[in-house]
Amino acid sequence: MAGRADADGIDTYEDGTAAMSAIEEKQANSAFSVVPAGREHLEAIIAMYADDMLGTARESLEEGERAAYEAAFDRMLADPATTIYVALAGGKPAGTFQITFINGLSHRGMIRAEIEAVRIRADLRGRGLGARMMRFAVELARERGAGVVQLTSNKARIDAHRFYRTLGFKQSHEGFKLSLRD
Repeated sequence: MAGRADADGIDTYEDGTAAMSAIEEKQANSAFSVVPAGREHLEAIIAMYADDMLGTARESLEEGERAAYEAAFDRMLADPATTIYVALAGGKPAGTFQITFINGLSHRGMIRAEIEAVRIRADLRGRGLGARMMRFAVELARERGAGVVQLTSNKARIDAHRFYRTLGFKQSHEGFKLSLRD
């Protein structure tokens, strides 16, 4: 349900995202599924990575670059702990995420589910698809016996941080990274 109208008279939710009409909501919610990504989804996934404020500088849709993505995809297919999923809306790729299950000794041997590379196609954001995809990811983690779902998000992704908080995620740790590339 919409919270208020913005300056242009468009109904918005409390967080400022555009509210959908009943017809748009029905279309967005119909034929939605989340499935393990196949090679046929790879181009759409790479496009979602590149169509992003940070991805434009680090991702490439150039033909010569595809081999690196294909090799990474093959490594993930061979790793039973890691899966890339694609969200399909109307049979077409609408979003993606990667989930990795990490075994550990701390917390009495608790399994952790780490979610990365969460993207929703730019033209479909604000329609609830990301929340549905993330609920799927959390339920998958629960089914696989994970005691916690964790993710990192670049500090520049303020909208993403707000989105994760609405889903119940807490900013509980400070993260550190060390690049091993030039």
